Amino acid sequence: MNSYVNMGAGALLGTIFVLMSVSIASEGIFHSPKPEKEGYAIAAAEAPAAGGGAAAPAAEVPVAELLAKGDAKAGEAVFKKCTSCHNAEKGGPNKVGPNLWGVVDRPIASHEGFSYSAALKDFSKGGSEKWTFENLNHFLHGPKKFVPGTAMGFAGLPKDEDRANLLVYLHNQSDNPVALPTQ
Repeated sequence: MNSYVNMGAGALLGTIFVLMSVSIASEGIFHSPKPEKEGYAIAAAEAPAAGGGAAAPAAEVPVAELLAKGDAKAGEAVFKKCTSCHNAEKGGPNKVGPNLWGVVDRPIASHEGFSYSAALKDFSKGGSEKWTFENLNHFLHGPKKFVPGTAMGFAGLPKDEDRANLLVYLHNQSDNPVALPTQ
């Protein structure tokens, strides 16, 4: 055999030996066993089948009862979660989501200058459906459950208290707030 072939084969075998040695050594040093129990399990509900329309109401407490307990000041604090995507100032700009000034009793998917998802446009029934306190309550509880296919990526507000406070706050963000429901 040629000395160059011997030298090449020796270099190849030497390189393989060094790589295997480093691999075995690093596996022994940095090996971590699989944990017996997951650190944090993420529970996510599966989306309902397509073409389902509005989901069944998620909250069992009547909206009038929720609103009676609501606090606008606390709702302003809850709304801070929404400010990355929404604005509630009169004449304020749209962000990732539409401006929410006067949203209560406004036709769904009707804010000028905002491009709504097809799911929300379908849910609005051509503008005849409005953001009533009832609709807002269910939407805020779980947007993707209430309007399957909506582009709103927010998981929702599962606590009745948070939804009540936010609804009262949004109610006040209007030139002419609608009357709060009594029943």
